Amino acid sequence: MNILSLFDGMSGGQLALERAAVAVDKYYASEIKPHSIQTTQKNYPNTIQLGDVTLLTDDKLKELGEIDLLIGGSPCTNLTITVCNNYDHNQGLKGDESKLFFEYIRIKDFLNPRYFLLENVASMTDENKNIITKYLGVEPVFIDSNIFSAQDRGRYYWTNIPLDPLPEDKEVVLKDIMESNVDEKYYYQKNFKFNGWDKKIIATLDVNSHDIGKRVYNPNMKCGTLTAINGGYHEKKVYDNERCRKLTPIEYERLQTVPDGYTEGVSDTKRRSMLGDGWTIDVIAYIFKNLNNRIII
Repeated sequence: MNILSLFDGMSGGQLALERAAVAVDKYYASEIKPHSIQTTQKNYPNTIQLGDVTLLTDDKLKELGEIDLLIGGSPCTNLTITVCNNYDHNQGLKGDESKLFFEYIRIKDFLNPRYFLLENVASMTDENKNIITKYLGVEPVFIDSNIFSAQDRGRYYWTNIPLDPLPEDKEVVLKDIMESNVDEKYYYQKNFKFNGWDKKIIATLDVNSHDIGKRVYNPNMKCGTLTAINGGYHEKKVYDNERCRKLTPIEYERLQTVPDGYTEGVSDTKRRSMLGDGWTIDVIAYIFKNLNNRIII
């Protein structure tokens, strides 16, 4: 198969294809973040990097030849509910970043791939969801990563790949993916309010941050949705041995069902940011597994 991945990030698409045992002939990736490209090339050195999606002209696309599968998760920055009250960011598909969805459509229409997959947040407005559905011509499928992992992560997936029924919930919780003997640097030297073992937000950290930055998750329950972060108190937190700490990069990888150490080689902040921006690999592998029975060579 020849694959083109737009907004490729750290190339979770290749991880999912490998996990689904789908043979790849050429994998083209469009990505601009240096640390994401570095991570991709470390793990998949044969990846053909194409750069900025907006610079993929018709002539450049012609050079790729036939594409069997077009994939991508266009930026959700202007779509997600976390910016719903922020006028500067909540511009939907007209926003500076989320309008890149139309680059996906432009390229899909030009290449006419046999199969396609587009992922985005489930917290977008119905208006934006309906626009995406209209352009892609298929209804979205809602899948929450929490049946595959220890993370709540509701997403819409638009695809023409036939899907099997969802698998049974693996019933994995935070404590199942937590590291032992975690380095002291991950623990907070801050006061906190303990809310009780019956609460998903088991503790509230006493820091100068928005509510989401104060949340400390119960190890016996699911973690909240990982997001791209840029420092501060935005990283996800867990209650561990009666103390509060940030999740380690390896725990972030496990929440996204990414192999341990896949994102090594860049800073902890960049690792968490890539993973928060990325896909839950087992979800995408579930979608891709049917390609084995449908691609005709």
